[in-house]
Amino acid sequence: MTPVAVPTLRAEREFLAHAPMMLACDEVGRGALAGPVAIGLVLIDSAVRRMPAGLRDSKLLSEPRREALAPRASAWVRASAVGEASAAEIDELGIMACLGLAGARAFAELSAANELVSDVPLLLDGNYDWLSAAIQHRARVVTRIKADRDCASVAAASVIAKVHRDRFMRRAHDERPLYAWDENKGYSSRAHFAAIDEHGASELHRTTWLHDRVPAAPTLFDLSVG
Repeated sequence: MTPVAVPTLRAEREFLAHAPMMLACDEVGRGALAGPVAIGLVLIDSAVRRMPAGLRDSKLLSEPRREALAPRASAWVRASAVGEASAAEIDELGIMACLGLAGARAFAELSAANELVSDVPLLLDGNYDWLSAAIQHRARVVTRIKADRDCASVAAASVIAKVHRDRFMRRAHDERPLYAWDENKGYSSRAHFAAIDEHGASELHRTTWLHDRVPAAPTLFDLSVG
């Protein structure tokens, strides 16, 4: 069995050797059929200490473990925020633009409550910078492949954002349990597609992603993002 990678603060210490603080970012919900895309953003500084035990990339954790870790991850970092872009916005603007939009919302929330230094470094999971333009280059974005697996701050952002979005999808399921969102969280599954075929798409579905599936159902429901 391949051992699960354990994130460290090695990369963060390199940034913090030259800056008093740094940001870390990860996205969740990018590939879902329904629900928002969510961007987690955390702020740490040189006072950061050993990461919470068991912290990993959210994809490597069970739902109960993520739920248990999220408050500990939030308490471990200096500050955190989650920004969202809705399914309707994804249909209108496209997923890449909405990653930036959700990231800009998280950045605005976090920077409104915390004084960020000029040119603050921001560690972004992946190999493509979809964030700099959206936040008007107010941070120095550095991309890193598998940062959510290898870097503790990005893993924390991942867990915080994943739990936030999962809770949204469970509330959506309570309002309309047709699609089993409590189980699939809006992602593709045989049961999810079968429900869309039978009942149509809701306003939480990304209709441009459904291709030749049935048209939207006439009875929709309202769900506030919270």
